[in-house]
Amino acid sequence: MLNKVAVIALPPVAVFELGVLCELFGYDRTDEGLPAYEFSVCTVGGRPVRTHAGFSLMPGHDLAPAEEADLVAVVPNDSDEDPPEEVLGVLRRAHERGAWVMSVCTGAFVLGAAGLLDGRRCTTHWRHTARLAERFPTAKVDPDVLYVADGNVLTSAGTSAAVDCGLHLIRAEQGSAVATQIARRMVVPPHRDGGQAQFIETPMQPIECETLQPVLTAVMETLDRPHTVETMAAQARMSPRTFARRFRAETGATPHDWLTNQRVLLARRLLEDSGLGIDMIAVRAGFGSAATLRHHFGQRLSTTPQAYRAMFRSRVA
Repeated sequence: MLNKVAVIALPPVAVFELGVLCELFGYDRTDEGLPAYEFSVCTVGGRPVRTHAGFSLMPGHDLAPAEEADLVAVVPNDSDEDPPEEVLGVLRRAHERGAWVMSVCTGAFVLGAAGLLDGRRCTTHWRHTARLAERFPTAKVDPDVLYVADGNVLTSAGTSAAVDCGLHLIRAEQGSAVATQIARRMVVPPHRDGGQAQFIETPMQPIECETLQPVLTAVMETLDRPHTVETMAAQARMSPRTFARRFRAETGATPHDWLTNQRVLLARRLLEDSGLGIDMIAVRAGFGSAATLRHHFGQRLSTTPQAYRAMFRSRVA
């Protein structure tokens, strides 16, 4: 039963992410037939906390509500300092008694410090996934998803992914009808699966390599032309087998995967910044056809080129 919700705020509090949890769980919507949540924003000692925007919050609660909550959530605070031990203890006890424990964005670092990510799939904002994996090496960090539910631990990616994660929890606990009605009130999609890709900002530049840099640079400048392991190996004056082995050693990827990723990146830029049609973008990016572009785009970003353009296209003349 999802009834009591406690949000732990650590300074400096990220205002938007806190607002998402307030919107999901902090409104009384019983007049619409929706369930009510006993909602508390908690701080250590009940003290005021500063936000990243420069103003302070008066929470009104210490950590006591989190000791009995059905959901204990942690909002990001953009601090490299270790969380107070009181907070870590509350999170561990919540997990042990079977309550839901949820992090929003970089709140995952607090769950990691509490030991709740050990051996567990998790995520955070794509800008911080590498740091999360480095700091908590036994955590199974997935940088490509909106949220992860692993047991009773929920972790969500940046900003609006908290909406999807919260609605997922409401749907699991109280059914699709409740989640859909709350989503309609919030004017957001009622369901985005956790596996949908984060739109990671990856610059179009080759990985710096010891011996293959000239080949990578030449290929990136001619992505519209046909490239294979054989043609790239010929440029490097190696046999295809030796080239493939050296390529993986220096880049960490196979030639095919690297080439496909570079073409998807170019297609993303053209979708964002140009008025070219999908067919022409497919040609410019080296996919040849719109069908092939859609296939690889869907595999890597879990969306279509048209949907991606609708979300991210820049204003062009």
